[in-house]
Amino acid sequence: MLEIKNLMVKAKGTNKTILKDFSLSIGKGEIHAIMGPNGVGKSTLSKVIMAHPNYEVIEGSITFLQQDLKDLSTDERARLGIYYVMQDPSTIEGVTNSECLRTALRERTGEPVNLYQFIQEMNTNLKALKMDKNMIHRSINQGFSGGEKKKNEVLQLKMLKPKLILLDELDSGLDVDSLKIVCQNIKEYLQENKDTSVLLITHYSRILDLIKPDYVHEMLHGTIVKTGDIRLAKEIEKNGYSGENEGSEKDDGE
Repeated sequence: MLEIKNLMVKAKGTNKTILKDFSLSIGKGEIHAIMGPNGVGKSTLSKVIMAHPNYEVIEGSITFLQQDLKDLSTDERARLGIYYVMQDPSTIEGVTNSECLRTALRERTGEPVNLYQFIQEMNTNLKALKMDKNMIHRSINQGFSGGEKKKNEVLQLKMLKPKLILLDELDSGLDVDSLKIVCQNIKEYLQENKDTSVLLITHYSRILDLIKPDYVHEMLHGTIVKTGDIRLAKEIEKNGYSGENEGSEKDDGE
């Protein structure tokens, strides 16, 4: 599904290296979790996969379904089926959730959107996420709480049906009940779309009890230093990171 080889990434316009000789392989239907202290490059990784303009790939490659992403823009990568759930989703005034999703679906599929089916599926997903139906007629994330923003991201995910989901600290800003709701919706989506893969970035193991990973990777100083299963996450939570030293580069968004 996703193959990252020997990736070296710098913040654009600087000599600051954030990712160093980073490699990761994610198969179809696999859930991978990355854990690490602040500033080690976790959020940078997800942004680089989506071609964020603040970062420059110096070396290495990223392929998705055997297609090289090097020269593809963010929207082209999204059309291929990659969806990024951001830590702090943006507010876009003047564009409603409904308008955005209909346009995104048309761009994603290349076909006109059946309005009746769209409304039926939207209402089903709103109910599952325990969201007010009026939210789809409001500007994107305008006046939304942190939990409502994350639910809105998962609503979009379920409507757009991606093949690879990047979850960048999904648990950030969520109370216990909201976290359970969004994780249950993601799990149901994965059960219905068994080839869909997930890259989950987190500081805490609690979300891994709700979305159980096949692999847990410990990340330090811009690269993966250890890989295991859920037991590695519990070990990290109990004992801290390997040779923990948070004096590494500060990463935007972490």
